[in-house]
Amino acid sequence: MATLKEGDKAPEFTAKDQNGETVSLTDYHGKTVVLYFYPKDDTPGCTAEACDFRDNYEYLQSQGYEVIGVSTDDEKSHKKFESKYSLPFTLIADHDQQIVNNYGVWVEKNMYGKKYMGTQRTTFIIDANGVISHIITKVDTKNSSQQVLDLLKA
Repeated sequence: MATLKEGDKAPEFTAKDQNGETVSLTDYHGKTVVLYFYPKDDTPGCTAEACDFRDNYEYLQSQGYEVIGVSTDDEKSHKKFESKYSLPFTLIADHDQQIVNNYGVWVEKNMYGKKYMGTQRTTFIIDANGVISHIITKVDTKNSSQQVLDLLKA
């Protein structure tokens, strides 16, 4: 599993989005990318996070940022999630866990004493040259876009 840090080159990826289209990180070269990893479509925390990015998406775009969500759910689940909450950004389906592993966010979790593997909620800000400028590991699901904006203003 990768242990990425700020200043590292962001791992390249190619996968399908919620529309079944192939998306690569290189498609966004020249833009600042807010790449956020979340555990599961349509769960309370993940919905709060996605809706916060949705509500601030136009502003983020006006500042030159592109938002991409990644989870291990499939394209069909992403499409339902996108439609239900009118999400205006790309959702990547990483059902083979390749991207979460490359970014080091596929980790052992523990819920009610039961251990299992899952996605650690993390946001990577990738600059226009494909370098990780910031990593947010303590994501505030209701204010995730503000966390991003605060870092980018600093």
